[in-house]
Amino acid sequence: MPPMSEGIMVILSSPSGAGKTTLVKLISERKGFVTSISHTTRTPRSNEVDGKDYYFVNKEKFEEMIKNNEFLEYAKVFNNFYGTTKSNIFDELSKGNNVIFDIDWQGTNQIISQKLKNKLLTFFILPPSREELFKRLSNRDMKDKLIAEERMKQFDRDVLHWKDYNYVIINNDLEVCYRQISEHIDCEFRNKKSDYEIDSIKKHIKKLTS
Repeated sequence: MPPMSEGIMVILSSPSGAGKTTLVKLISERKGFVTSISHTTRTPRSNEVDGKDYYFVNKEKFEEMIKNNEFLEYAKVFNNFYGTTKSNIFDELSKGNNVIFDIDWQGTNQIISQKLKNKLLTFFILPPSREELFKRLSNRDMKDKLIAEERMKQFDRDVLHWKDYNYVIINNDLEVCYRQISEHIDCEFRNKKSDYEIDSIKKHIKKLTS
């Protein structure tokens, strides 16, 4: 990628279980992006490390950070807060580093509305089917099927926000999905228009929501 005076921001969002976190890790590793690490009030999963996956804080600390205007964006999701601090992001961008975000549609809309000077590219990741999504959710470190079912209900609300994004990508195969995202990012760096079949995306969303 050609050097830029300041870095760009790339956002990946998805309904819970569609695979955005894995894709963010791939983009960070293979394309040299700095991963934005969010603060959250939720309990760590068994494989998560504080300071690597998230900064885990209590609700009181998070609310104090809100009052101090420390967040670039924050949102409440499944009764837990998630937020991205301004200082770390702006520091990385000023160094010319590209930053990738793993955030939901609420946080994305907050960042878009600020009209920051840095280039911003947004992706919404979708599962190949409702059945596959439920399977992925059920296999995660969750207490019971009720949690997966709760997230399926939230899916029907989250998917409606696909129109707010530059690109919608279907994660049927992880490597294929990664290549599609990577190609769109590379086109952005070259100021080239990338191929994007919006009609097929609309048909897929109709299938997911019918």
